[in-house]
Amino acid sequence: MAFIGMDHGTTGISFCIMDDDAEIIDIFKIDREDSKSGKVSAIEELSKRCDLESVKLMAITYAMGDGISDILPTEKVEDRGILSINGAGKVTGGGTSVFSELENSNIPSIMIPGLHKNSTSLDELFNAAYSHQASPEKVSISYNAIKETGWQNFIVADISSNSVNILIEDSKIKGAIDACLGAMGIVHGPIDLEMIRDIDEGRRTANECFSHAGAVKIAGIDGKVANMKNQLLENYRNGDEKAKLAIDTLIMTVAMEIAGLVVVCENEIEGIVLTGSIGSATEPFNFEDEINKYFKNKYELKVISKESGAIGAAQIAYDVYNGEDNILGINVDLS
Repeated sequence: MAFIGMDHGTTGISFCIMDDDAEIIDIFKIDREDSKSGKVSAIEELSKRCDLESVKLMAITYAMGDGISDILPTEKVEDRGILSINGAGKVTGGGTSVFSELENSNIPSIMIPGLHKNSTSLDELFNAAYSHQASPEKVSISYNAIKETGWQNFIVADISSNSVNILIEDSKIKGAIDACLGAMGIVHGPIDLEMIRDIDEGRRTANECFSHAGAVKIAGIDGKVANMKNQLLENYRNGDEKAKLAIDTLIMTVAMEIAGLVVVCENEIEGIVLTGSIGSATEPFNFEDEINKYFKNKYELKVISKESGAIGAAQIAYDVYNGEDNILGINVDLS
């Protein structure tokens, strides 16, 4: 018996396979370009690691997830659970290829929704303020965070190519701040006044602005998403002043966003969970130490795996299969 979680991430598609005791069997990642070109098959990679006939349930995250509000069987989800692929950052087609493979397989699966204005599980103030708050893998990341910590009131800071911070209150997701609204990630970030002018005057599209509004904007780096991140970190290692300013600015914006969520939490928060390739980083800088310079040991910080999206999705699959009908306030509808 096996359970699978899929994280539809910015730089690649990650999978976590768990056994019937919810112990991790394997975690692996498929590069988006390799998937799109057909060089790597998700089904073939999964079959190398487990007997696909033994898979009882797989939990899938895909794109914005703004077309659904409940956790649903994949076969009952229309248009892959999204309203539009536009405005979602750089589109390579790799995630679409993987989804098509899984959709055409015989593996029973469910889809996790994103957090958006039609999500009945969220605080109405967040829904009134923002049309979109987070994509589906932020739900699975939050689920892994609650499993790892046992906390009921906390903030999840997922810092990678983009930065999304999620507020958990009474073990339910209260709301989140999306990458285009608040803190910078490595690649994506908020659209500011200069970018609005560029958009209005036809120099760049909104999506082009969003996809260059992170730390790479400050460091003057462009290219493929994965390459930009690696180049920025390499420049930082080499003592490049622009790279250091970029990372320091990213950390400052993340601290501001977390602090804002702390203010609107009605309960005392128990701590802050850090994840993502940057949030869990220990070199060339220690993200936990750097963010704590702002919080001055006021909150407990807990670093979890950068693969928490895939792990949490597998945990959701396991728990839903075993009868759980509510995940972090989100309804499970298998009817």
